[in-house]
Amino acid sequence: MSETAATIETPQLLLDHHLKALRLPTMLREYDHVARQCAAEDLDYPRYLLRMAELELLDRERRATERRIRQAKFPITKSLDSFDFLAMPTLNKAMVLELARCEFLTRRENVLLLGNSGTGKTHIALALGLAACQQGHRVRFTTAAALVHELIEARDERKLLRFQKQIAGYELLIVDELGFVPLSKTGAELLFEMLSQRYERGSTMLTSNLPFAEWTEVLGSERLTGALLDRLTHHVHILEMNGDSFRLKQSRRKRTPNS
Repeated sequence: MSETAATIETPQLLLDHHLKALRLPTMLREYDHVARQCAAEDLDYPRYLLRMAELELLDRERRATERRIRQAKFPITKSLDSFDFLAMPTLNKAMVLELARCEFLTRRENVLLLGNSGTGKTHIALALGLAACQQGHRVRFTTAAALVHELIEARDERKLLRFQKQIAGYELLIVDELGFVPLSKTGAELLFEMLSQRYERGSTMLTSNLPFAEWTEVLGSERLTGALLDRLTHHVHILEMNGDSFRLKQSRRKRTPNS
């Protein structure tokens, strides 16, 4: 390699090294391309630097959002755009759209979605969880049965305190399907303790196919149920979703022969 070629390449090699060390992958990937663009547009150095900084920030925000969505452990990604509000007239659409702004998280308020099976409660919970991730909030999605299983497992392995602290770190905890599976006495007590710890410290979103009067059948204790409802409903938004099951209607349409 000639001395001239080495002199030309050395600054680029050093720049690549420094950008990697500074963890600026978008600048590393785009600086040459953007430099040519700015030269063609006759832009000065500050505007070139501004464009590079904007690209890096946008890409960093995108990666952070993707990371929060992965950490939330959503079983599937759902948005409000794909929800058929017309098919669920009992649902307060205005409240749902207001909740999607996620201001309830800063106030540490809870959200309860109640209604019979197949009415889209999980869809709405997933969509609101996605909106929270997109707005910079830490979210965790789980089912009531899975959460109880994790709590019992953590207790048996003497890691309960660590797991409780981990769950407490999420700004929004979404607990799906309370009521589908009756809980053991130990499971109900651990779930109560977990949700009680979040009282006025973080928001909990919970879906259930049972009205409040029937929660005792799942939790097994009127005292426990009353205490849990007292905490959950103190600062709460309740979304009622009663109507025909979306899944049942889809199944009926598939079985109906074409005319």
